[in-house]
Amino acid sequence: MKVVAVKDFEEMSRLAAAMISHQVKEKPNSVLGLATGGTVVGTYEELVKDYKQNNTSYENIRTVNLDEYLGIEKENPNSYYHFMMENLFSHININQDNTHVPNGLAKDFEEEGKKYEKIISDLGGVDLQLLGIGVNGHIGFNEPGTSFDSVTRAVKLEESTRQANMRFFNSIDEVPTHAVTMGISTIMKSVKILLLVSGKAKAEAVEKLINGNITEAVPATVLKNHPNVTIIADEEALSLVDDEKKRGFARDKEEFTSTYLLSN
Repeated sequence: MKVVAVKDFEEMSRLAAAMISHQVKEKPNSVLGLATGGTVVGTYEELVKDYKQNNTSYENIRTVNLDEYLGIEKENPNSYYHFMMENLFSHININQDNTHVPNGLAKDFEEEGKKYEKIISDLGGVDLQLLGIGVNGHIGFNEPGTSFDSVTRAVKLEESTRQANMRFFNSIDEVPTHAVTMGISTIMKSVKILLLVSGKAKAEAVEKLINGNITEAVPATVLKNHPNVTIIADEEALSLVDDEKKRGFARDKEEFTSTYLLSN
């Protein structure tokens, strides 16, 4: 697990976009696992900028999103389908038929989960999975206590997750109570994983991820079992990590820069 320490949200976004853009150029038919939320907005802005300035092509790229709220139509401004269209898909030359977001209006969510798992399998699996982390350590919408063997399914959202997402809604009453999400075992099958973390609100979760034991009580700690994970975290997110470890992160940043920035 490599940790790239950066100054702020803007630098995190630039480096994340550089890694994703490198993946797209290196393998033009890559399968990208995509995330939503405030953490990744800057990354998508940088990818759109790169597309416009450097003509990076997404013509043959395939995507699968981590999750979607239950009970919200995809045209709803708060749906993750809408988020992806507004922040990325409508600004690049990706084939919409090659983009996949879980169906939050499915009549049978067990069947929807199986269908989504098959989509990922038929695509050949995820080459690069983009992740954020919740204040409670969740990845995707896999809340604390989720089995590491979990697959795509409908889940109940914890109150802390709903409170964290309330900023996108008018009130807590509008925030959905359930979602459909890729499972932890699904995420762990990805060839590479990129986890982005910004802000003091995530500092405790990051500290548990870096220093804590692997436990289902903090779902993100499962990433320690994956052979190719890169974490890009800003100063505030790393504020609870000791300085000695941060010095080690400087080497990871140097290696990351030489791979993804100097080669682009």
